[in-house]
Parts: sequence; C-alpha cells; structure tokens
Amino acid sequence: MISLKLDFEKPNIGFWAKRIIAESRLYLTNHVINRVPSHQFRLFCYRHLLNFEIGQNSFIFMDTWFDAGNRFVMADHSVINQKCRLDTRGGITIGKNVSISAEVCILTADHDLQCENFTGRNRPVVIEDYVFVGTRAMILPGVTLKKGCAVAAGAVVTRDVEPFTIVAGSPAKPIGSRSSTLNYTIHYDRLFA
Repeated sequence: MISLKLDFEKPNIGFWAKRIIAESRLYLTNHVINRVPSHQFRLFCYRHLLNFEIGQNSFIFMDTWFDAGNRFVMADHSVINQKCRLDTRGGITIGKNVSISAEVCILTADHDLQCENFTGRNRPVVIEDYVFVGTRAMILPGVTLKKGCAVAAGAVVTRDVEPFTIVAGSPAKPIGSRSSTLNYTIHYDRLFA
C-alpha cells in the first residue's frame, strides 16, 4: 500500500512552480510544437524552451518526442527522422553526420531490477560521428555507438558498438563492418518534414 503524506503547513511553492513550468514546456513541445510543419520553428523552440544544443544544418523531423529538457546535444549535419522517442533524462549526445531513422527509441533511464526499492537510474547515450541507426531500432541506457557504426532496423542495442561495426538483432550482435574512410555530409533540407 502506498501512503501519501502532505505537509500543508509548509507548502514548497518554488518546487511546484518549477515542476509545472518544466512539465508545461514538455507538453507543449511534445503535443503542439513537434507537429508544426516548420523545421526552423521547431528548432527554435527546442533550443529556447528545452535548452537543447543543436548544430548547424541538423534536422529533427515532426512527431519526435522528448522526455526531458536540457541534456541533449546534437552536432552539425545530423538528422533525426519522424516519430522518434528520445529519453533525454540521462543525457543524449549526437555527433556529426549521424542519421537516425524513423521511429527509433533511445532510452537513458531505467530501473534497477535487482534493487529491492526498484531504484531509478539515468545513464547517458553517446552517438559518435557518422553513425547510422535503422528504423525502429532501440538503444538502451548507457550505450555508446562509436564512430561510423551502423545499427540495423529493429535491432535492440544493449552494449557499446565498436567503430565501423554493423550490428543487428535482439540483442544486437556484429554482422559486418563499414568502410573506415567515411567522408560524407548529411543534409536533409525538406520543407515540411
């Protein structure tokens, strides 16, 4: 049974005001702003309402969902396609020329299943330069996708992926490798994406 104790004598107005503002920003960005068909407007809101660091010529397509403000950095010439879920509570860092396909889920928070208190944990996800993540892949907390690696569609990545390695499956395992001389610039300049 869960008990709820409220202290009506000393209301913590500052705490609740901050929480209401933070939750309102997330609601606004996840239910209104992410559906506006103007890429520049969405980026402006993400940078100024959620305090995200987003590089030049990077794109976040419509219907992308964020779990928290702050703790999100995306370098130049990277793209996040439509309907992705990005759990930014533990922090997500995305390098240059990264392509994240539609409906990818990146998680940074979970619970310790072995802890008697089911303690919550936050562990950052790092995605280095030239990484490709296929449609509906899932990246779990604490994972680093190293330079040039590729994650196949539908893969569940539970561990770090070595540079230029291609992984697939659940859990993801190496199935091949990419060229170690990658040298391209991603630019998805779609008007209504």
